[in-house]
Amino acid sequence: MSISLASASTSITALRSIRTTPKRSKRSQQARVIGDFSHFGDAVRKDMEFLKKRISKGIGWANQTFRLPQVSKTLDDVLWLRNLEDPRAAELEPCDWPQPSYPGLTGADLLTADLKALEAYANYFYHMLKIWSKPLPEVYNPQNVTDYFNCRPHIVGLRLLEVGSCFLSAMIRIRTSRIRKFLRSDVEKDFDGDISQYNFGMILKETVLNLGPTFIKVGQSLSTRPDIIGSDISKALSELHDQIPPFPRSIAMKIIEEELGSPVESFFSFISEEPVAAASFGQVYRGSTLDGSIVAVKVQRPNLRHLVVRDIYILRIGLGLLQKIAKRKSDLRLYADELGKGLVGELDYTLEAANASEFQESHSPFPFIHVPKVFRHLSRKRVLTMEWMVGESPTDLISLSTGSSVDGSSTHSDRQKLDAKWRLLDLVNKGVEATLVQLLETGILHADPHPGNLRYTSSGQIGFLDFGLLCRMERKHQFAMLASIVHIVNGDWQSLVHSLTEMDVVRPGTNTLRVTMDLEDALGEVKFKDGIPDVKFSRVLGKIWSIALKYHFRMPPYYTLVLRSLASLEGLAIAGDPHFKTFEAAYPFVIQKLLTENSVATRKILHSVVFNKKKEFQWQRLSLFLRVGATRKGLQQVIAPKTETTLDYLPNRVGVFDAANLVLRLLRTNDGVVLRRLLMTADGASLIRAFVSKEASVFRHELCRVIADALYQWMCEALGRGIPVTRSSQLRVAGGSDNRELEPSSGLSATIYDYQSFLKDRRLKVIFSKILDPVRRDPVLMLRLCWASFVMLVKASALACQRMLVSLSEAYLGPVLAPKRFAISASNS
Repeated sequence: MSISLASASTSITALRSIRTTPKRSKRSQQARVIGDFSHFGDAVRKDMEFLKKRISKGIGWANQTFRLPQVSKTLDDVLWLRNLEDPRAAELEPCDWPQPSYPGLTGADLLTADLKALEAYANYFYHMLKIWSKPLPEVYNPQNVTDYFNCRPHIVGLRLLEVGSCFLSAMIRIRTSRIRKFLRSDVEKDFDGDISQYNFGMILKETVLNLGPTFIKVGQSLSTRPDIIGSDISKALSELHDQIPPFPRSIAMKIIEEELGSPVESFFSFISEEPVAAASFGQVYRGSTLDGSIVAVKVQRPNLRHLVVRDIYILRIGLGLLQKIAKRKSDLRLYADELGKGLVGELDYTLEAANASEFQESHSPFPFIHVPKVFRHLSRKRVLTMEWMVGESPTDLISLSTGSSVDGSSTHSDRQKLDAKWRLLDLVNKGVEATLVQLLETGILHADPHPGNLRYTSSGQIGFLDFGLLCRMERKHQFAMLASIVHIVNGDWQSLVHSLTEMDVVRPGTNTLRVTMDLEDALGEVKFKDGIPDVKFSRVLGKIWSIALKYHFRMPPYYTLVLRSLASLEGLAIAGDPHFKTFEAAYPFVIQKLLTENSVATRKILHSVVFNKKKEFQWQRLSLFLRVGATRKGLQQVIAPKTETTLDYLPNRVGVFDAANLVLRLLRTNDGVVLRRLLMTADGASLIRAFVSKEASVFRHELCRVIADALYQWMCEALGRGIPVTRSSQLRVAGGSDNRELEPSSGLSATIYDYQSFLKDRRLKVIFSKILDPVRRDPVLMLRLCWASFVMLVKASALACQRMLVSLSEAYLGPVLAPKRFAISASNS
């Protein structure tokens, strides 16, 4: 193991030298006046590669000749005292050290008491021997793990020595690098100043690789948190997803045979010689089943459970000491216990198979999410067989979009870069939506959403990998999370604190007034663009984390996962679009859920936004909802007529849409029950006041065009089908930039049916009657409504008549002018 780790460290160092060499400037190269030693360097490099190959062959020969793997396994079993373990050992009652007492005994009584004391001591030592025979528990239990390692203090001591020496070596390398930087020229100092943090991250990455699977797992989690460790260190640690050294194939094949109970050939017709990916807990081979299915075979690393639980136990001890030193009231060891339960749960691949099946079943209604199929008959505790997913990883897309190779030169055309950027942004947008679906719809969250577990398929789906852990949310927490997103957008910090309290984030007894003031102070300067925060999500996340640390917030697993997932996706998107905003991508989904889900909780959230404390209607808030919600294709599908075949019935851009048409269409659908209830709940007078106000002029203008369409279509129907239908100057029926003319067989007939059915809908008549009832008692408001309606009707009639004149001109003058155009075109040809 030490030899393989050393070779891995050598390769990583070589990669680092390759990475940093192209970045040196010409000015730095001119500073070297001694001579050109490039040929000497090439010769040394070739010699090192030759020696490395020979040494690896020598190691392979020694392993086969002297059976070093078997010897290593035997020594490992002796060191861990596995020969003393009994898998069938029963649970033992706790036993204390005997404390015999002899008050006033003499002669034979004293001898009898001594014999009983010896028996008690013998029973105690027998009990201790029984404790040594207890194996490591299959399920993480803090007390059982403590009992296990109390019998093996040498294991803990050796591991502490190894961890300490690795970090001490890293500290020495960091210090010596600073000394070398001090001794270099000014040109080299300027160059190294830009990559010092990255070099620190590279040293940390190499240290983590040397310390094994548990530390690699922690390093991978830290790599998705640039807001905590910085972007340069995060970039260095992100290479942990791709540079984990694999274990030998022979060991992997032996594990497959042990788990499945038969030779590999009896289950698979082909398994790749080298693993296609090596993760912290296992590695994946590409294979083919006997029936020809292409599969991914995931094999767990050998003796992994003992190594992981040992590191968690050491972490638990360290957190216990930190708690005593810092005099913290909360038990910090609980964090280690949560981590231990999660990591040990990931080691059972049967649980991962069940998680993948549950995740697939829960998200099957969402076609843009792809989950690979699990082959249950080829999966066991240490072997997992799943459908092979063909797709591009985010890392590949970033590399394509930037068009850079290892030496920094561009190897891709502009068209390839543009396509890669488009696919990357599509992946991120679907990743944001998938995160919100998990958060707000299914309540089942992927617990490890780093870029290595995402794929973009050729069909435009986002694929998920690695289902070792799933996080499940309670329904009340889902609604509280939905409310918190809305409150952040609306700047309602008091309601945000209330939602955080409902999510068990804010501890009982916390001064919520001070938390509200700090949130307002930290996030109050956020600028808004079209009603959506114009700020990076990572910045908002950093401010929330600072307040969370200040007031000792409790961070539930789902809350941390969602924040980490969205921040990671935003980091990926910036490579394709520096102006990408997570709020802009996520908020339309939130709006659609509020406008279409008819539940008490969502109605409560929606009412808190569009109504003030006096139940008065806030037109600006609902206008924002309609404007942003119209960018959702899901909402467009709800309101689009059944005869429409395109999904882009409304333009997919904020600010360019028919809000009046959206309201009228949504009111008639089954999903419009939320909007209908909202209008029934609203105060009619405040609603009409908002309608005739200056702020609603845009909405009245759009409603005027809708009425003009209805009048024009009525005229066309009255005069006959022979009149060609013209389009409105601003009406769009198809998505994108195309403005198709309304054809009588498609858009026109569907729209006529919509308007006619709208006028006949009894539910809407009841709503309008309820709204107008309080207006009748206010003559001034009624007069303003009548005047606004009259102006709209006059404008709509004029617009409809103008369109009718154009249609009549085309109907009667078109055939006369058409032959002349054809004659001219013929002569020109």
